[in-house]
Amino acid sequence: MRFKTDTAAVPIAVLIAAMFCFQLGAVLAKGLFPMVGAAGTTALRTALASLMLLVVWRPWRMRLTPAELRTVVAYGLVMGCMNFCFYQSLSTIPLGIAVALEFAGPLALAMAASRRAIDFLWILMATIGLISLLPIGIGTTPLDTEGVVYGLAAGVFWALYIYFGRKAGAAHGGQTTAFGMAVSAVILVPIGVAQAGSQLLSPAILPAALGVALLSSALPYSLEMMAMPKLPTRTVGVLMSLDPALGALSGLVFLGERLTWIQWAAIASIMAASAGSAATSRASTPRLLPD
Repeated sequence: MRFKTDTAAVPIAVLIAAMFCFQLGAVLAKGLFPMVGAAGTTALRTALASLMLLVVWRPWRMRLTPAELRTVVAYGLVMGCMNFCFYQSLSTIPLGIAVALEFAGPLALAMAASRRAIDFLWILMATIGLISLLPIGIGTTPLDTEGVVYGLAAGVFWALYIYFGRKAGAAHGGQTTAFGMAVSAVILVPIGVAQAGSQLLSPAILPAALGVALLSSALPYSLEMMAMPKLPTRTVGVLMSLDPALGALSGLVFLGERLTWIQWAAIASIMAASAGSAATSRASTPRLLPD
């Protein structure tokens, strides 16, 4: 892969920064779970991030056609579902494993129409990694079944988020993110209120909630929306393959989440499959991030 440094360096740095922000936000989010639960934390994240993005991007200035409006609303819906499922998963399983399971969605999308021999190698590596993480007795620390199911569901919504995000963000960038986050908040806030009630308004949790909203949503989604359209799909796929490792390392350093060697190997296998699929993809085959 050869890209001009002056055109690729900045969006690459922006995308990596977005990934770091997201993992730090997830670390903060886990600290809120004991107080407001996973659903309450998701509601706080989307509501506060929505306000931040509305102020910065002012999406009401967009002039959307009916087709564009439907796409942006769909983008917001799948964003909300992805966040909800991911936090539900994160509440019962380690951060690195939750991220790795979530990767199953985009990876399946990339390999859906694979036909070459090399593609089947990536499929085999991803399958081995995922099976090693499923709660079927492999390894010394079985994972919570519900957490694994939510992680895989988050992967399905992540694949849809990629599709609608690239389709909706091509013309309006960060304004699309702001609009989509507002749609997510409308869906998720009532669910969070049902779980946590008035505790969501506690001043004691406001600093952490603002940190989660900024690091997990407002900042990384805006950075992604700026960087992804400027990079080849292959490059984005390879870079985003770092996510599970960043999650596992963040969980280890900040949360004390120690994984077994089998779990580390499974995460490495999924990362290698994702990076390999993206690096060897052809224009005629589905890739990690659809055009």
